[in-house]
Amino acid sequence: MLDTTPLTDAVDQFADRLRAAPESRLQRVAAAEARALARELAARAQSIEDPQAEPREMPDAGLFAVSDQVTVAGRDLALVLTDEAQLAEAVELVQEAQKRAGV
Repeated sequence: MLDTTPLTDAVDQFADRLRAAPESRLQRVAAAEARALARELAARAQSIEDPQAEPREMPDAGLFAVSDQVTVAGRDLALVLTDEAQLAEAVELVQEAQKRAGV
């Protein structure tokens, strides 16, 4: 079984920083980066679970929901990952999104 702790830790850290960010920062760039990350993580999880199906896009639930969306999508992906390379790539995606978000 693959230890996905690095991914869940990275996701939790990003989500915590989003929750603590001021609304102005969320409006500028952080929410958009987080939403894009959540959508990418969700699409990857769906592709692993059912490679034949077209991934559904995570909806825009607003500025204050993006932290929860990142958490849910990241944990969903962590549950289905079986490959170290996929894990490393997902962790890198989260870290890069957090840097771009400025939180």
